[in-house]
Amino acid sequence: MSQQAEPKFKPYTRTSIQQAPQWQRLSPELREATTVVSKVLPFRVNPYVLDELIDWDNVPNDPMFRLTFMHRDMLFPNEYERLRDLMAKDDDAAIDQEVNTIRMRMNPHPAGQMTHNVPKLNGVPVRGLQHKYKETVLFFPSAGQTCHAYCTFCFRWPQFVGMGDLKFDAKESNELVEYLKQHKEVTDVLITGGDPLIMNTRSLAGYIEPLLIPELEHIQNIRIGTKSVGYWPQRFVTDKDADDLLRLFEKVVNSGRSLSLMAHYNHPVELSTEIARKAVKRILSAGATMRTQSPLIRHINDDPRAWSELWTTAVKLGVIPYYMFIERDTGANHYFEVPLAQAYEIFQKAYSSVSGLARTVRGPSMSAFPGKVAIDGIVTINGEKVFALQFLQGRNPEWARKPFYAKFDPTATWLDDLVPAFGEKRFFFDTAPEVTAHPVHLVAKEQAQAPLIPSVAEAVIDEVYPN
Repeated sequence: MSQQAEPKFKPYTRTSIQQAPQWQRLSPELREATTVVSKVLPFRVNPYVLDELIDWDNVPNDPMFRLTFMHRDMLFPNEYERLRDLMAKDDDAAIDQEVNTIRMRMNPHPAGQMTHNVPKLNGVPVRGLQHKYKETVLFFPSAGQTCHAYCTFCFRWPQFVGMGDLKFDAKESNELVEYLKQHKEVTDVLITGGDPLIMNTRSLAGYIEPLLIPELEHIQNIRIGTKSVGYWPQRFVTDKDADDLLRLFEKVVNSGRSLSLMAHYNHPVELSTEIARKAVKRILSAGATMRTQSPLIRHINDDPRAWSELWTTAVKLGVIPYYMFIERDTGANHYFEVPLAQAYEIFQKAYSSVSGLARTVRGPSMSAFPGKVAIDGIVTINGEKVFALQFLQGRNPEWARKPFYAKFDPTATWLDDLVPAFGEKRFFFDTAPEVTAHPVHLVAKEQAQAPLIPSVAEAVIDEVYPN
């Protein structure tokens, strides 16, 4: 796709997407799907994504189209039809009730985010903070709780759909600073969202600069989780305060801290444009580092060649491959999820095809309630075929790098689907009397009409790891 004059940022939402010239290129069925599903899940796109990233000759199968536009199968068939019919009747009260029912079925805050991750300051919960791992605090600035465009698979979708009681945000950093002063074990602050880089530089500086005071010298690393590098690289190049942003990055680095951008690239096409590569160069020139991470997403990047190209291109540009995640058990996960066996196959094929410099990547990893769990392999031990697993991070720091095993299940898509191997009653980290799957996850499994991708992984794995 040719590089045109730089577009001005203009978000298109469910109420304004009809104004985009590309809207008329969609079939009536695709337009309806976006209109209906976006009543439940957030929809936002911008001219750069529309003009430079989506191949409109390959719609609806283009991965960047699937990444940003809705598909009807993101809802269960009965949900879609009922909501579509209610919208046709223009029954606002019934629509709101149906939308809320669907959203609550979608497990809006997985992995204990609301119940176990929110810390307390002087006995009071701190709004806009999560503290799951000892050394890392997540901070959600209120001004950064949107994005330049929304991903259809987004696992933080409740932040964007008006579910105020399920939203993480902090209007200022005072409580964060006080909390950090009392928790010297914290070395890393991850500023996340949404996307903190949706903010102008002055607003972002208001959150970051208080972290640079001498009383917080134990804070060694400041991370910023961002999708702007893929969806709006102009933020670092041509936006009116792009240079100010880079000077802010330099200020963090000059304070003696490291600054890392946790760059959410989901597909190599996001690194293919001239301005995307220029953005990387400018970020690195300011002394920051960049790491790339993404979930494995059916319909979008469930191909080892896409991952190999992404990691290889990233290394060439100076970006460090960091994580391949498993799609979380939230939102439209029944549509996007990939069986764990197939995820391991995709990771292994991609990993084995790149140089050692790209093998900094870890995965496939599940950010589950107990911690980040990676699939290390599929092996046969004493005649039993099992998943070999380990914690990369754990609620208990002593769990890190501790191996454990689960029975092989070709249909499992999440940690909650697995049961211990070798006749064990429960995993070592499980305090329940017996292992049970997450009830919301099971409901989604039972109701999903869109079948999972037929897994060729089992046959391939049997060949590589014969019984």
